[in-house]
Amino acid sequence: MLFRQLEYLVALARERHFARAAEACHVSQPALSEAVRKLEDELKVLLVRRGRTYEGLTPEGERIVRWAQRILADRDALRDEVAALRTGLSGRLRIGSVPTAAGAVPLLTGPFCTAHPLAAVELSTDLRSDELLRRVRNFEIDAGITYLPDPAADDLRAVPLYRERYVLLTGPAEEPARHPRATWTEASRLPLCLLHPGMQGRRVLDEVFAGLGVAPAPRVETDSVASLFAHVRTGQWASVVPYAWLHVFGVPPGMRAVPLVEPAHSAPVGLVIAAREPGSVMARALLEVARRTDLAGVLGALPEA
Repeated sequence: MLFRQLEYLVALARERHFARAAEACHVSQPALSEAVRKLEDELKVLLVRRGRTYEGLTPEGERIVRWAQRILADRDALRDEVAALRTGLSGRLRIGSVPTAAGAVPLLTGPFCTAHPLAAVELSTDLRSDELLRRVRNFEIDAGITYLPDPAADDLRAVPLYRERYVLLTGPAEEPARHPRATWTEASRLPLCLLHPGMQGRRVLDEVFAGLGVAPAPRVETDSVASLFAHVRTGQWASVVPYAWLHVFGVPPGMRAVPLVEPAHSAPVGLVIAAREPGSVMARALLEVARRTDLAGVLGALPEA
């Protein structure tokens, strides 16, 4: 059995298409297909359902892919570990983040890159929470920053970073902008632009509104926090955004950021890595940076004007 065969199988499971998998692996389609067939012969089990096109993995194939992902992740972790022993940490740290937590990522990547100047960072900051956790479990990323799952999953290690708090972002003409605080009920009556309902950041808000017995009907929904700011800037809309993003954009001219109360709700955000030992040296290094960095102290309060 060769690592290359496992890489081809994992790529095929990810791409769900022989030609795309071959392209991702920089080989011809016949070479990839033949390598997968040889792997099936060696394991004496059918891994791929084939018709005129790729039809998916067999149940056995699904199990073998999980083993392949783990073996390849351990191989990469071993290489990184040896390189770190030889010359210091190098290679690429892969981080995923849900959009609402993307503003917190530089508070970790900055100290990480300072501590490990030979390492590089690859970011994916537009992942939905379920996709992020899937990528961590499948070793496609080293770590994720997301809302902490409740209850905690046995196959994941979660480290709290900060609690996400919320402000009403609105124009100065709206009534709540004239007060130091605004209630969630008041916010629900405004013309709102919110995140897409399928995103965890939106579901957190919907749970708060539902607990108050109110159901806002946003006219605009987006998958981008930056788009929320852009829509509020027009003067037509208001939005609910995390404190963390005010540390990125500040409070732009022509807007007001009013802390939301009744309730003063917050949601835990943390760093999630695969629960395995010894695990990724990259993930361990990021975890050490997170332990030394006071994200809660920075992101738990509104930035100074």
